[in-house]
Amino acid sequence: MSIQRHQTAQRMSKIVIHNDTVYLCGQVAEDRSADITEQTLTMLTKVDQLLESVGSSREKMLSATVYLKTMDDFAAMNAVWDAWVPEGHAPARACVEAAMASPELKVEVSVIAAL
Repeated sequence: MSIQRHQTAQRMSKIVIHNDTVYLCGQVAEDRSADITEQTLTMLTKVDQLLESVGSSREKMLSATVYLKTMDDFAAMNAVWDAWVPEGHAPARACVEAAMASPELKVEVSVIAAL
């Protein structure tokens, strides 16, 4: 049983791979002052980059948990999400309202994918 950890710091690894399953830590936007649309776009770009760095992709997503600062942003986030997820490859997904680690953050996502 092999566990690989990538971009590991004291608190967390950005990527953990176990049994051909890729676990990403929560991803947030680069520009925390941006609106929900831009935060969602840049957050999902980071997901793409991390998955690609280990040989996976959004087509191989198994599960995603989306955290929103307010459900008022649900429709705007979904508009970006729906355009990003390849047709026929939607993961199992949960979306919840949550207190964020920084007050400027509007959205965060945690992803599990196949390798």
